[in-house]
Amino acid sequence: MLAQTGSGSPPRGEDWLHEIKWDGVRAIVTRDHDLVAIRSRSGREMSANYPEIAAAAAAFAPGLIVDGEIVALDAAGAPSFELLQRRMNLSSPTLVAQAAEAVPVTIVVFDELQHPDSGSMLAMPLADRLDRLAALDLPDVFVRSEAFDDATGLWESARDRGLEGVVSKKRSSPYRPGVRSPDWIKSVAFKSLRAVVGGFTQGGGGRHGGFGALLLGLAAGERLRWIGSVGSGFSAAAVRAIRQALDEMTTTDSPFESQRDLPAGATGVAPALVAVVQYREWTAAGRLRGPSFKGFTDHPAAEVTWEAEGPYSVGG
Repeated sequence: MLAQTGSGSPPRGEDWLHEIKWDGVRAIVTRDHDLVAIRSRSGREMSANYPEIAAAAAAFAPGLIVDGEIVALDAAGAPSFELLQRRMNLSSPTLVAQAAEAVPVTIVVFDELQHPDSGSMLAMPLADRLDRLAALDLPDVFVRSEAFDDATGLWESARDRGLEGVVSKKRSSPYRPGVRSPDWIKSVAFKSLRAVVGGFTQGGGGRHGGFGALLLGLAAGERLRWIGSVGSGFSAAAVRAIRQALDEMTTTDSPFESQRDLPAGATGVAPALVAVVQYREWTAAGRLRGPSFKGFTDHPAAEVTWEAEGPYSVGG
């Protein structure tokens, strides 16, 4: 079951329960007789990638199915998708073992779908499923996600701590596998910054003749430090209009200080346009994660610097 994206802060009212939105990999864990399965949203079996979770789930009573999110925690105890990526898609058992030693994971459980004694719980209201989940004796690597009545306090806490956001669920909601339901609403706490447009990639498919993404940078001395690309948040009309402006600004002298990490085939433009971008977090490499375009500002490009907008700035 999937959540719809809300607009702004979480919904209010007694019908709703609210949880932290965990930034990780969704997983349904099943114990069927002597077999354990950890399946992703796409149905991919992930036990080989997370052997510590599979080993712990072997202690489940046969017939138990839980839903949750696999997360890796940083030094501050916050979920870090960047860390978790070091555990994902590894094919070698040796590499998996080395990654497990370096980046331990936890699975945050937020729903029980089947109970060993009573069978399927999909039709039960969420509140009843959570009561059953609270009574389970789970291994240490499994942690229950706590549900709160107070949306305001949890939302403010998530934003203050730099967490991804909040998921709100109706107490009465059944579990609908594969459905993106309005009974579940996700409210994402994005941050925002200003960034200089230093180039673009060519558009394909529905954006043929437009652009694929804008290359973003922050002034660092005479050049721009590349902080990533933004390709979402544009209407079709905006793509056409922006491309016309970009064509008048193209230059053979790239404004970025380094070309090594730029997308292949990128076209440079004079660093004059300043975009407002929302994003989830900074990566350790100084790139934006989850950026979305919100508009342009008339702020002087020369003042949009790494010091003012970067990850260690007051507003970053």
